[in-house]
Amino acid sequence: MSGQGNQPKRKLRSNFPRGSYLWAGRNAHWQALGIPEEDCEKPKIAVVNSSSDLAACFSHLDRIVPVVKQAIRDAGGVPFEIRTTAPSDFITGAGARGAYMLSVRDLITNDIEAPVEGALLDGMVCLTSCDKTIPGQLMAAARLNIPTIMVPCGYQASGEYKGQHVDVEDVFLGSMHVLTGKLDREDLIGMSRQAIRSPGVCTGLGTANSLHIACEALGMALPGSAPVRAMSEKMLAHAAEAGRRIVQMVWDDLKPRDILTPGAFRNAVTAVLSVGGSLNSVKHLQAVATEGEVGADVYRLFETLSPQVPVLASLRPVGDRFMEEFEDAGAAQALLKQLLPMLDAQALTVTGRTLAQNLEGFEVGDAEVIRPLDKPITRQPAVMVLRGSLAPETGLIKTGLGERKDRRFEGRAICFDERDPALQAIKDGTVQPGHVVVMRGAGPCGGPAMGGGASLVVFALDGAGLGDSVAMLTDGHLSGLVCKGLVVAEVSPEAARGGPLALVRDGDTITIDLDTREVNLEVPSDELDRRRAAWTAPKPQFDRGWLQIYRERVSPLPQGAVLVRTDRR
Repeated sequence: MSGQGNQPKRKLRSNFPRGSYLWAGRNAHWQALGIPEEDCEKPKIAVVNSSSDLAACFSHLDRIVPVVKQAIRDAGGVPFEIRTTAPSDFITGAGARGAYMLSVRDLITNDIEAPVEGALLDGMVCLTSCDKTIPGQLMAAARLNIPTIMVPCGYQASGEYKGQHVDVEDVFLGSMHVLTGKLDREDLIGMSRQAIRSPGVCTGLGTANSLHIACEALGMALPGSAPVRAMSEKMLAHAAEAGRRIVQMVWDDLKPRDILTPGAFRNAVTAVLSVGGSLNSVKHLQAVATEGEVGADVYRLFETLSPQVPVLASLRPVGDRFMEEFEDAGAAQALLKQLLPMLDAQALTVTGRTLAQNLEGFEVGDAEVIRPLDKPITRQPAVMVLRGSLAPETGLIKTGLGERKDRRFEGRAICFDERDPALQAIKDGTVQPGHVVVMRGAGPCGGPAMGGGASLVVFALDGAGLGDSVAMLTDGHLSGLVCKGLVVAEVSPEAARGGPLALVRDGDTITIDLDTREVNLEVPSDELDRRRAAWTAPKPQFDRGWLQIYRERVSPLPQGAVLVRTDRR
């Protein structure tokens, strides 16, 4: 790798004058920890570990930390493990109607900033796992702008139930099929016992694996490191390589903002589009760009590139192939190789080399799994940005890989401000074919923090057999594992801030048009003016502690829903 073996030439920010107040106090502590005094002059590296005992997503990270730390020592650095909060949607989504799911992303960023900036450490190796850890850590890298490598820590193995493949996506979907009577409760229990057979993130192309691919496309992860089977020899080898590489990056002063250029974000967006990745990638990549002050409009990139980028891989849940097949075919490295004519090939990466240099000599393992540009799965975009009178800023839709027959939907609104009434209405038959289910009050401010209720409603519609005859509109977000029905998500401005979604009434006509990329409310403007004059903001939910801080400071989605000063929202 570029720069490997260069002699140290620059002063480290972590080195204090010998005998000074800062040096003496720190030396006393580190002597007690068994750190030799001479090591105080070496690069000091944070090993960021976002883990806990709560979920399988990150239960293995404690076993990866020693591998990275030893590699850092071998390369002439001193490692320090840094812990952060560790969210998993299936576990930490239980409380506060799911409000901790997105909000902890920004908590991770601040969990990293405090110890790393407070101690003036020189670099970071970030162990990424469940989906909020990836953007949270990338946002910290962009904000702090010290040498950083992302290490994707792998996806979980799935299992079988009654002779059929089963993974956590099937359990998620099945839970709503039980609600509507499509699946027996005992079968759901049996599926849940077999769905996850190892540590790691959700095995499909959910948000975690989408963002692991994006990490490599951004240049922030080592080539060939994502996606990868959790705790495999390959994963551990990349973790050790990252530990060695980060020390040289510190000496070379190769920082995230050298890598996170507009071209790098274009590469990441292209990669996500080419696999039909998670809608959540949009706001998370925008948040990274915002923290890094890059000036990239990620929403506009998705909007302009989606008609141009063909889909090259058919991965669950949007397609039918498994992540193991994608990895064995060459994973993100193979995808970038196939996409290279469409990419900024001169974008710099954590290797110190360009993307094109990293891909020199690499061959795709299976061109049926990861197709070339001239033989795609489809040229129709799997992810689209919609705008219109109901989504003046943005709305997102995942269309799947097949040609949709329902490219235009016109229906009558049926409105819900909470998840449970919507689920009950689906169960008792109140929701009928031709309805547009409006789920509002679930945005970054209104939720707060975009809890996971919208995904449950989508799966309930599917379980009730309404997936093809009912559309849905929400200012909430969808799990990366959701690819059912005609659903426009993350509508902005959100209802809680007076967005047009707040003005919709039962029976209003709504049109969703994929060809014009519009979602519109067919109500006369004078009637909307009357409704707007009568509208009052809803009472804040969970208005204390962390969620209060988040709600008061979260920016709109086009800024990535990052935390800002209240006078800058």
